[in-house]
Amino acid sequence: MFSPNLFESPHMFDMSHKTSESELMGKIRDDDYEIKSVNETMDAPSGDDQDPDQRPKKKRYHRHTQRQIQEMEAFFKECPHPDDKQRKELGRDLGLEPLQVKFWFQNKRTQMKAQHERHENAILKAENEKLRAENNRYKEALSNATCPSCGGPAALGEMSFDEQHLRIENARLREEIDRISGIAAKYVGKPLSSLPHLSSHLHSRSVDLGASNFGNQSGFVGEMDRSGDLLRSVSGPTEADKPMIVELAVAAMEELIRMAQSGEPLWVPGDNSTDVLNEDEYLRTFPRGIGPKPLGLRSEASRESAVVIMNHVNLVEILMDVNQWSSVFCGIVSRAMTLEVLSTGVAGNYNGALQVMTAEFQVPSPLVPTRENYFVRYCKQHIDGTWAVVDVSLDNLRPNPMSKCRRRPSGCLIQELPNGYSKVIWVEHVEVDDRAVHNIYRPVVNSGLAFGAKRWVATLDRQCERLASSMASNIPAGDLCVITSPEGRKSMLKLAERMVTSFCTGVGASTAHAWTTLSATGSDDVRVMTRKSMDDPGRPPGIVLSAATSFWIQVPPKRVFDFLRDENSRSEWDILSNGGLVQEMAHIANGRDPGNCVSLLRVNSANSSQSNMLILQESCTDATGSYVIYAPVDIVAMNIVLSGGDPDYVALLPSGFAILPDGPGVNGGGILEIGSGGSLLTVAFQILVDSVPTAKLSLGSVATVNSLIKCTVERIKAAVKCNNA
Repeated sequence: MFSPNLFESPHMFDMSHKTSESELMGKIRDDDYEIKSVNETMDAPSGDDQDPDQRPKKKRYHRHTQRQIQEMEAFFKECPHPDDKQRKELGRDLGLEPLQVKFWFQNKRTQMKAQHERHENAILKAENEKLRAENNRYKEALSNATCPSCGGPAALGEMSFDEQHLRIENARLREEIDRISGIAAKYVGKPLSSLPHLSSHLHSRSVDLGASNFGNQSGFVGEMDRSGDLLRSVSGPTEADKPMIVELAVAAMEELIRMAQSGEPLWVPGDNSTDVLNEDEYLRTFPRGIGPKPLGLRSEASRESAVVIMNHVNLVEILMDVNQWSSVFCGIVSRAMTLEVLSTGVAGNYNGALQVMTAEFQVPSPLVPTRENYFVRYCKQHIDGTWAVVDVSLDNLRPNPMSKCRRRPSGCLIQELPNGYSKVIWVEHVEVDDRAVHNIYRPVVNSGLAFGAKRWVATLDRQCERLASSMASNIPAGDLCVITSPEGRKSMLKLAERMVTSFCTGVGASTAHAWTTLSATGSDDVRVMTRKSMDDPGRPPGIVLSAATSFWIQVPPKRVFDFLRDENSRSEWDILSNGGLVQEMAHIANGRDPGNCVSLLRVNSANSSQSNMLILQESCTDATGSYVIYAPVDIVAMNIVLSGGDPDYVALLPSGFAILPDGPGVNGGGILEIGSGGSLLTVAFQILVDSVPTAKLSLGSVATVNSLIKCTVERIKAAVKCNNA
């Protein structure tokens, strides 16, 4: 099927200085010695083995019989650390002294430890060599890259090494000053930065890093100080809060039903066949609600309906299980957790279930801040059989001045239809401060395409098709011959699902991230952050550098999507497959649209270092946005997946693209239509820069990834024949 050679990831390369092989391997004691045990020792034994009349004698050694070794080997597998009683019983059975048994087990443990260390170091050595090869291949690819405009060599970034070093040093100095200032404030009553001499000194050393105005940007790439993280700081409700929460949930359920089922004058016809909420009528209809709109917040309300291929029971379960909900809506929900379950429901289902939750909602771009909510979710089955799930914010119970988004009653009604289908009516109603949204994303956010009901319903419809495809027992003719069983098909889809989730949760402006801007100016600034991966079997261990940039191009989203997902176009933008033929080896359709599919690609290149590359790719599209997400995969691991093996232990570092319409456009007939204008394109990479989690991030790593993402952007712009935005 495939060559048994391990696939070397084109995006898992080492870009930092490594230690020598002798330092990496360490000192390991040789374990090729004959197992011996001491019969008598100069030191008096302790415990029950001690004989007060015994005099110290000279050491002599005893060779164990084959039976004795076999018995102790078998016992060692069950219990590597026998106690005194076990040693005595074992020695009695084998004709050995307890001390002989004791020292045999000590020697055996030492031997096993040495073998384990040698194995671990062999793995590290192989990984090190693999990363070096990837690094060389990447450098070679970049050196051969050409500028699409002039044909000359591609520029490797806008900053010199010295300037980059000064920017990073300045960021670290700022972080150190902030830390010292905090300590000083605790003891002298005012921050250090308020002292004139220190403030002027800091200003004289400053080089503007160009950090964005969202997230914690005080330091260079790193993990965020979570003291300002709403999702982490909010605790569950108190006992005194619970009666008010129940009352609020019941009122929210009544409001949701009326919002979902009412027509004019509550909802009036808007552009693009959408319903627009009449806010004056809303205030008259629901005078109490959750209180008046706070100053500085903008109202955003939308309603959408669709028929989806999933029965109502499964839909309710997805909405009430925070893990399933986050997974199905991973492009919208970047993080979520259930703080407390106030009611699990009755009659063995979710009727009456009540949960206090927090969630963070996102757009797949680092240029749009996330929306965080602390809310209660209530599920109820009504007399006519319709199910309803409603969310409503609990900010009035525990006001938080940092909160920039409040969720008025929002959710959906689910009506059962024949043949496993359901009709869903979705309502989204929030009050939000979105002044930090980047200018190029304001039209799509203000139109409701970014966070509104249309996006929720479109995502649900696409995911229901995907889930239906993954549960299919037959193998369609379109699936190529490398997938030999239904189990292999399911495993490949499950691996692709994890890849998509990992990409979506890492590309937005979540408060869990600490994005740092690299470029000096412009709308296509590259933002980077680092992550440490140690115990996650689904990620390679070490330091992972994430980089993302978003920009506008005057090309319809469908054209951009079709170009990026086409394997025949890949060599036009992917530096690492430049000049190589990309062949689709497996194809699984998982939706009505031909663009919704999972593919396995092989890159065949004359360059031996780039040959036989395997890439797992999923492309998906709906009315509100599209994704093309891919990750290099190990050939041996992929063989296991295709034969139906567990995909959870396949290490993935997904990269890819998120494509959004720049807002409702006008088609040829003068009618507003989504996607008829330009596109908002986010390009994101995840790169393993060091296989040691405790390693330091090198300047070369940052400069190289900056060059990679900028060169990719220029190639895409040139290929789709658009000018620089």
